[in-house]
Amino acid sequence: MERKPSGPHPPSSSRLPLPDGWWGAEVFWQLLGEDGVELALPEDAVERIDRCHAYLLDRAEQGETLYGINTGFGDLAATRVDDLHGLQRNLLMSHACGVGEPLPNEVVRAMLLLKVKALSQGHSGVAVTTVQRLLDHWNAGVLPVVPSQGSLGASGDLAPLAHLVLPLIGEGEVVMPDGRQLASSDALRELGWTALELGPKEGLALINGTQMMLGTGMVALERVTRLADWADALGAWSLEAWNGLKAAMHPSIHRIRNQAGAMIAAHNVASWLEGSERAEQPRTYVQDPYSFRCMPQVHGASRDVVEGVRAVFEAEMNAVTDNPLVFPDEDLIVSGGNFHGQPLALALDRLALAIHEWASISERRVFKMLSGQRGLPAFLASNPGLNSGYMIPQYTAASLVSYSKQLCTPASADNADSSNGQEDHVSMGANGALQMWRVLDHAEQVLGIEAMCAAQASDLRDGHHAMAPALSELQDAFRQRVPFLDRDAVMAPLMSEAADWIRGGSPRDLADLRDAQS
Repeated sequence: MERKPSGPHPPSSSRLPLPDGWWGAEVFWQLLGEDGVELALPEDAVERIDRCHAYLLDRAEQGETLYGINTGFGDLAATRVDDLHGLQRNLLMSHACGVGEPLPNEVVRAMLLLKVKALSQGHSGVAVTTVQRLLDHWNAGVLPVVPSQGSLGASGDLAPLAHLVLPLIGEGEVVMPDGRQLASSDALRELGWTALELGPKEGLALINGTQMMLGTGMVALERVTRLADWADALGAWSLEAWNGLKAAMHPSIHRIRNQAGAMIAAHNVASWLEGSERAEQPRTYVQDPYSFRCMPQVHGASRDVVEGVRAVFEAEMNAVTDNPLVFPDEDLIVSGGNFHGQPLALALDRLALAIHEWASISERRVFKMLSGQRGLPAFLASNPGLNSGYMIPQYTAASLVSYSKQLCTPASADNADSSNGQEDHVSMGANGALQMWRVLDHAEQVLGIEAMCAAQASDLRDGHHAMAPALSELQDAFRQRVPFLDRDAVMAPLMSEAADWIRGGSPRDLADLRDAQS
């Protein structure tokens, strides 16, 4: 598709206007999943951006000293600068100091979308052409290469955002839709685009902000919402396979505890067990270990944390987080600290802990299923001794859980003094985002191992004979990916397949989950 080298593209029938106003998480996730759909700035947003930009240019022409517009940055704020265009270009290049593995493509796409959202609110002073160029990258699927490390999470995500916007001025690298990694200058020539010359404050507005922390968090949050459902489904599957008791899911228990998440988790587990003949069989024992009996309390507490985190993320997604901020209607340009990542840093740390607890209790259920109790063979092996069965996958699960404990050390508790003391308190939220992302990867792997064990235990017990219908459907879907283990095999590929199965969607997509009966 031919594209103009610069300048705004007015909304057309072929482009989907970005929703104006408040974005909830579902709106964002829907936009993020719109492959092949081009997005356009809504007319109201264009008007806000234009009005703010014109006001800022007028103020800049009056000769007054304005931070980041005609001054240096950070501790150089008292230094007056006359080359306003060079100042903004130099800012992007000098701050592009990221290292480490590049951020995943889906996080980079999220960062582009979130930056457009923030700039579109009309308090940043940028030109419409600059915001449009970010959308051009989105629409063309040309994604900047953004190293993952280097942000302190205080003056925004300076280094990651600098890499995100370097291509606007023809610097940095991009990944093309076909997977080629090119120098931005080469990509611009191939696309027929021209590099932008940034005006007053534009560079600062582009790299001030929390879009790396938030983008990582928002992409992860969609996975986490699925993980919460998987934890309940796998807990029910494991409980049934281990001949556990469903009494602990009774709604009366949770009604008098008053914890919303626990009520949801108990309801979900009971729903998965609906119609299970195994769960109705008489038992000689009256209580299960905590990893089964306390699933609602543990899973539910994590659910409650996720809801709180979601509220923080949604508020930030609809915020303006650069500096200084421009208020044309109030005739005001004012410096503040909206770029500071503390709200996100604390939320990301809490989210990592919530995710970890799902993995921690999952690994305990795996351990119990391998214990040779309740009529199951040791390590779920068909011929224990000759075969080790699932002995060592539990080692892997325990290792991942232990590693995640270390990653759950709160990044937000740390601090570093930077910019010669001008920036003397930082959030470390970007580090928290990276830690949380790895904890999430670990949790999905651990829950995949639990799926392997629950399916193996069910087959060893009596196959589908007495399973809950919904769990039987899960079992069938899983067996299309991971076979029954009748003898020892190389486990790593099977474990990878199980984790991919967990990551591939919601358990509700694979089974007809009915509501639990009261």
